[in-house]
Amino acid sequence: MSEEVLHIKDLSFGYTKNKQLYKDFNLSLHVGEIKSIVGESGAGKSTLFELILGNLKPTSGTLTCKDVSQVFQDPYSSFHPSYRIIDQIKDVANIDEIEKYLKSMDLEYALLEKLPHLLSGGQLQRASIVRALLMKPKLLLLDEPTSALDNIIQLEVMKILLGHLDKFGMLLITHDADLASWCSDEVITIG
Repeated sequence: MSEEVLHIKDLSFGYTKNKQLYKDFNLSLHVGEIKSIVGESGAGKSTLFELILGNLKPTSGTLTCKDVSQVFQDPYSSFHPSYRIIDQIKDVANIDEIEKYLKSMDLEYALLEKLPHLLSGGQLQRASIVRALLMKPKLLLLDEPTSALDNIIQLEVMKILLGHLDKFGMLLITHDADLASWCSDEVITIG
């Protein structure tokens, strides 16, 4: 069995005592696996990521994970508006392999020398994915990572991400049931 990168056991959480989003929730993820979380808006998909990242504390249960990086749904909120993209990548990652990742994402280095608002949503989302990969995570959290991309680019980006599964495990939040069933080892429906 490959290295376990996420272990959730008997997790319970709710914003109020009367409404539990999670009750005795269990999940395990290993390097080489991709699992998808699907559900309606408000079902608690993003809340699960906040719990994994430690931004929220579970009511009960245990949660352990290894080196995490995340790709957010909204690429404009994942970069500070007044700093060049390349500087924000350098703040969190070694950029020795950046050219390889840029080429795979069909991005030019010159784009990273710009401020975020000067890129299209698709370009910025691909830059966000490059940043996440350069962070060398063991666990990659993907919150609707391809929603800013057209269908052809979406498929190409997911194939690129799947090509790196030997390095990490991926947990994907998506509303796209077809995407989830196409790429996932397991689809978990919540809500």
